Amino acid sequence: MDHEALAGEMKGLRDQISGITDTVIAAVDGILIAADTEDGIEPNELAALAAASMGIAQRTAAATGRGPLRRTVACGSRGCAAVYPVGDTALMVVLGDEGLAVEQLHLESQPMLKRIGAILSEGN
Repeated sequence: MDHEALAGEMKGLRDQISGITDTVIAAVDGILIAADTEDGIEPNELAALAAASMGIAQRTAAATGRGPLRRTVACGSRGCAAVYPVGDTALMVVLGDEGLAVEQLHLESQPMLKRIGAILSEGN
């Protein structure tokens, strides 16, 4: 797996979209693959929490006939956390502050998610 390429994709997203503070890529079981996080964010914990929330959201979407899950978003008073599936084996977490343009993130992250999926599949 090309960790430098993953780091470049995460940094590129942070540079491209204002308001992003942290990014994590994890396996769907919550094992950390790569992280670009600031002090105060524990990447292993974030990876595990994101995997759990993604699993619940996927089951909810399936049980209610909403189709394949595209993302989950949790917004608090100081920002948002978005979790995106990366193929069937991984996920990406993006944390942002109050200035994060969530709709812009949804649109502009799609090509990057495909590139990350390709990077991860090269390692298998």
